[in-house]
Amino acid sequence: MRYLILTASAGVSDELAGRACRLVAGDLNRLSGSAVEIAFSGDVPADFLTDAAVDINIVSAENRRKKLLIADMDSTMIPVECIDELADFAGVKEQVSDITERSMRGELGFEESIIARVALLTDLPEAVLEKCYAERVSLNPGAKTLVQTMNKIGAMTALVSGGFVFFTSRVAGETGFQLNQANTLIVRDGKLTGKVGMPILGQQAKLETLNALCKSGGYAPEDVLAVGDGANDRSMVEAAGLGVAYHAKPTLADIADARLYHSDLTALLALQGIAERDYA
Repeated sequence: MRYLILTASAGVSDELAGRACRLVAGDLNRLSGSAVEIAFSGDVPADFLTDAAVDINIVSAENRRKKLLIADMDSTMIPVECIDELADFAGVKEQVSDITERSMRGELGFEESIIARVALLTDLPEAVLEKCYAERVSLNPGAKTLVQTMNKIGAMTALVSGGFVFFTSRVAGETGFQLNQANTLIVRDGKLTGKVGMPILGQQAKLETLNALCKSGGYAPEDVLAVGDGANDRSMVEAAGLGVAYHAKPTLADIADARLYHSDLTALLALQGIAERDYA
């Protein structure tokens, strides 16, 4: 048996849910106003609900609830790329954003791109980091509920970013991630030096963190839920039992198990069959 999951931030109507249920001859269960699951065992029509502004994903009934959540930060847990916002303060946002986009599309290696971007921030006052966080960084809808609910059910939660520890530590504190890992901006005399600490945490390091957490926690890859948005997340999303592309570039969406474009982050709970009544 499999589950067809329909999610949308704007809500999934009873009419749409009923239509989906009839099309696959399944059993309907409403998880929340923005999510329904339908247990079914047949096929899904090729043109299934193509007219609906909802995310449609299929998950296996086996090992559905995950024991480890590993998540990207920039453009996943938060709506911005922190390095692009720092670049705005430095007056070089256009140049940095262009490099960021090329990297997220997989056109440029992450390590190469982060070295080039951080170099453009040379001599930016360290105090700008706090200003940037206060003025530019917020949580994406559903982020706190996702993390705290995963904590509630006993899962390990890890925020693993190619961004910077200054920001991941604060986002982890706001959401409840048990672990956060990222790169370090090197500061001297109250200013950024334009250098990033080595070794750089990129795509391979995210995968290594996933594997290390599985080993230490006694988890199998099938126990992992991984979510991200760019090429830098590809390896961990591919390795996870449930790999989710969140408002992602094609390079990640093409290999993910589930794709979310119309939903907030509570959809990751719906994919596991967790109803709103069980949220933290």
